[in-house]
Amino acid sequence: MSDLNQNIAKLDVHLQRFRDHGVLNFIDGVSTTAQSGELFDNYSPVDESYICKVAKSSVADVDHAAKSAAAAFPAWRDMPAKERKAVLLRIADAIEARAEEIALCECWDTGQAFRFMSKAAIRGAENFRYFSDQVSSARDGKNLRSPTLMNITTRVPIGPVGVITPWNTPFMLSTWKIAPALAAGCTVVHKPAELSPLTARLLMEIAHEAGLPKGVWNLVNGLGEDAGRALTEHPAIKAIAFVGESRTGSLITRQGADTLKRMHLELGGKNPVVVFEDADLDRALDAVIFMIYSINGERCTSSSRLLIQESIREEFEAKLIERVNRIKVGNPLDPSTEIGPLIGEEHFNKVMSYFGIAGDEGACVAAGGSRVGDKGYFVRPTLFTLANNQMRIAQEEIFGPVLTSISFSDEEEAIQIGNDVPYGLTGYVWTNDLTRALRVSDALEAGMIWVNSENVRHLPTPFGGVKASGIGRDGGDWSFDFYMEQKHIGFALGDHKIPKLGA
Repeated sequence: MSDLNQNIAKLDVHLQRFRDHGVLNFIDGVSTTAQSGELFDNYSPVDESYICKVAKSSVADVDHAAKSAAAAFPAWRDMPAKERKAVLLRIADAIEARAEEIALCECWDTGQAFRFMSKAAIRGAENFRYFSDQVSSARDGKNLRSPTLMNITTRVPIGPVGVITPWNTPFMLSTWKIAPALAAGCTVVHKPAELSPLTARLLMEIAHEAGLPKGVWNLVNGLGEDAGRALTEHPAIKAIAFVGESRTGSLITRQGADTLKRMHLELGGKNPVVVFEDADLDRALDAVIFMIYSINGERCTSSSRLLIQESIREEFEAKLIERVNRIKVGNPLDPSTEIGPLIGEEHFNKVMSYFGIAGDEGACVAAGGSRVGDKGYFVRPTLFTLANNQMRIAQEEIFGPVLTSISFSDEEEAIQIGNDVPYGLTGYVWTNDLTRALRVSDALEAGMIWVNSENVRHLPTPFGGVKASGIGRDGGDWSFDFYMEQKHIGFALGDHKIPKLGA
């Protein structure tokens, strides 16, 4: 039996429980349907086949979950760090034990290729393991002595938080948000994207079976305009961690304003990869291709704008076209597949629309630019050339396997083009000139820059963007800055003179 057929057979076993019972909410330690009894259908983007029913939560369900998280908060906050760490480690172990199940379900639910999702599941375990190691130091502060006071600081968990995750690599991104929240001592209400609910349910079950107390982590499924809005507006929820579109980030910020919620927003990008003529062009080519065409191009850190120095443009684009045309598009359960289908019909239509836009704007569709097959939402990897930065294909986040190539003459122009977009999440710089690398990295308006590298996440480092790409940082101690409040305590040193009023 081929690897593909083996994965299909394994997936069929894993999906049976969803076919039988659907994807339910999990509130206060109990699986439950939506209080209204409403459900919606979930389909696979691979062949448009029906997967299961999903609970369609409303304000009442979110209220139940938020109150459960609030009730569970004091005990979880006050649990000894050693015990909280042990729970997180058990979650990590269980994720590793079920990594194949998680990866297969994620592939079928999202269209992401197995070769990447198998690693993403393990990455989820690493997230829990890393933040479990930070539990004991999460509340640490500073000693800021003054002449009259011994000033100390400490951090305390902010309270119940809402986590809203997207449909691209949803499992890994859920662990990336929830693990530090739990490590900080917060309780959680998680609302996953309605287009990819399967692995959020698996993760919730893993946490419960690992001994997480009831109410500490609650799962509500549903639509953004119903469950999502109710979560961002609920007064018991003290902060919202959101990953998704910039437009939606703006909307939920307004929704949370009345309750003065803290917001962490990880939003979109139109990220430049700048290739100078002195770069290692073979390695740069590998990185350019990987960072836009892996994960189906559906990631915020994708290098969707290639800024290529004019002197090497023709040579580099010729090699790029050859490689792009060889990328394997197919069933995501096949380990040899490099690109699977886009998440769903609406997003597929959006990505496809840019092929016509590119032609209308005068760009060349040098590779791809078409659908693959007539079933499922497969798009051929696409390259636009002869583009300029004023075109929509250079300014708007397409969020698919689509790369726009733009030439530049010198360093100054590269920086100007790189910054001339609404976004500022990441940038990639390829050059063997160290001082140039430092100058360009410093000048690019982005929260993260990689030099002579693809995006390689190191968990202790800050992750986040500027401009329309978001607010706040994840990673290492920066995650605790979001999920915790700083507290200052001053102890008088001796009998210093206190001003007298009314004496």
